[in-house]
Amino acid sequence: MNLLRPYPPLSTPWAWLGQLALWAAILAWAPAMATPAPGLELPLQSLAQNWAAEHLKADTGATDKGTALRPELVIGQLDTRLQLAPCAKIEPYLPRGSRLWGRSRIGLRCVDGPTAWNVFLPVTVKVWGPAWIVTRPVAPGEVIGAGDAQPGEVDWAEHPAPVLTQQSDWVGVTAARGLMPGQVLRQSMVRPVQVFNAGTEVKVVVTQARFNLSASGRAMSHGFVGQPVRVKLGSGKVVSGRVKRDATVSVDM
Repeated sequence: MNLLRPYPPLSTPWAWLGQLALWAAILAWAPAMATPAPGLELPLQSLAQNWAAEHLKADTGATDKGTALRPELVIGQLDTRLQLAPCAKIEPYLPRGSRLWGRSRIGLRCVDGPTAWNVFLPVTVKVWGPAWIVTRPVAPGEVIGAGDAQPGEVDWAEHPAPVLTQQSDWVGVTAARGLMPGQVLRQSMVRPVQVFNAGTEVKVVVTQARFNLSASGRAMSHGFVGQPVRVKLGSGKVVSGRVKRDATVSVDM
């Protein structure tokens, strides 16, 4: 059986002219759709780089504890199969729910051009800053001592859990899970030490200007070192303060 069947002959000259016109239109239209705008990818990467760098300055200039951070930005490439029309104005933006932190993406949309388009560039953001690095194996529930970690610089964005930057954040607390040398101390790895139970009578120290006043009251919840707690004083007034290692509650007025 012959599967290669010829096209049926065209019966009239007008049919031939129609076929020729159709092919001419297809050939004129196809190159414009198949060819990307020349040199568009590099300007897109440069635009995304500059836009992200400006945003990172505001986000990583300093933390709430005054720690300066050093951002590092790596812009990826567009899918080579994308065909983008020329555009007079391109607007970078951060997709909803995204953050310039770790692996993310930057949106780029054409807002002034013959064809509206919207693409995404992959981006990796590293944020270098001070941290404490574990120096010996620590068992779960073990109290972490001052000699169990040493200072270093790490990528804060490598993991979503916040980095512990101050030695007071982890000395004397217990390990929430087993720790190994080389790991970075983060909030999810430690558990505050409990120093009293709810209902315990505790001493409250109120600091106001240059004066310290003390009173006693009953804790309304369990007390963990460094964590907030509410205390009901003998007068019936409820105050909020932070638990100290000596089981007192410090209240700043």
